[in-house]
Amino acid sequence: MTRYSVAFDRHELVASWGTGEGDLAAGVAALPPDAGTTRLLSLARALTQLSDAAWRIYTHPASAAGSLEPNSEGWRREEERKRFSEVADAISRPNLPSGGSLTVSYSSLLESAHRVGRALHLLDDPQLVQASVAEAAAELAAVERAELGDLSGRAQQAVLLSREDASPVQVAAADHLLQQDPFGPGELFIGIDPTAAAVAAAHWLAAAADVAAETSGLSPTQVVLEADNIEALPHETPTLVLDLIDQGVSPNEAVTGLVRHAMHVADGLLPDPTALREQLDELEETLAEDAGEEKPDLTGLALRLTPLDPKRPARDLLEDLLTGIHGCWLLHDEFAGLEDNDASGIGEAEEWDDEQAEQQQTRSRERFAHFVRETAVHQRDRLI
Repeated sequence: MTRYSVAFDRHELVASWGTGEGDLAAGVAALPPDAGTTRLLSLARALTQLSDAAWRIYTHPASAAGSLEPNSEGWRREEERKRFSEVADAISRPNLPSGGSLTVSYSSLLESAHRVGRALHLLDDPQLVQASVAEAAAELAAVERAELGDLSGRAQQAVLLSREDASPVQVAAADHLLQQDPFGPGELFIGIDPTAAAVAAAHWLAAAADVAAETSGLSPTQVVLEADNIEALPHETPTLVLDLIDQGVSPNEAVTGLVRHAMHVADGLLPDPTALREQLDELEETLAEDAGEEKPDLTGLALRLTPLDPKRPARDLLEDLLTGIHGCWLLHDEFAGLEDNDASGIGEAEEWDDEQAEQQQTRSRERFAHFVRETAVHQRDRLI
């Protein structure tokens, strides 16, 4: 979201937002020089809350909620999205206290806009009202562009957010980048929504796992776990995604399901109590077997509610999936290298110098990338 602050040395309201490469800032409006600090900070806080409410509509789209029946979660989200057109009016003509009471909107977005309007009312500066309305319009326009898969300008802050759904435009853009570099180019973290990037990365991980499996003779679902014996890897999440894809789940469903689950946990919700109960039962059975006790003491034990970082689930998942592709190469290189040595008669006693080793590694990665591209293109149907 965009954060607003007061630059007291310049008497200016400033907006700042994050991107994949760092934060950007821009001046919004001059502030009344005689206004009190509390009132100025109240405006900055209200504008920040408005941005937060607007971007939450982006990260929690109605399309990810399932049903759009009246009074359902999807219906509520759809109704909230319709409030964009009412924000400017709420800022210009906010609900004000009257007769000791205040009308409060059920819409988080509109109530945030009314708070901006009430903060502006106390400052009593018509030019500041105009500038704030224009600023809110720019922020909402950025959200709308992000919804369409356009992360240009201020909409680039979406690369730092986790979304319950994936834009087809962004998935296609991520897939194009991975075609150029199956190991995951840095541009994935700069200009692509992380949920959409993770969907494409899951498809390419599955292709990489197939290549590593063919070389090693292992199951595709086991290759990242086996690669952990070569180099320490965060293998749990890539292996989980590979298991889901092996069961027929699409990369989109696998990724959005994991991200959505983690986002619910971050919101303080327990998405699947039945699954949690099963986890607890399995844990208790395992501890009982290890300790030889019928009812082991679970005090002090911690159980992860999600394999992802709930503060940044989509980006965390993307990082793990790309690491999984690296793990697939490690295993492929291990077994392909053994085959090459057997075929050439090179023994273990013969060692390369640093330059030769680097050249060999580059050739190995290029060969692996070639095989992965072929496999990913052949299995493209599962991505689209």
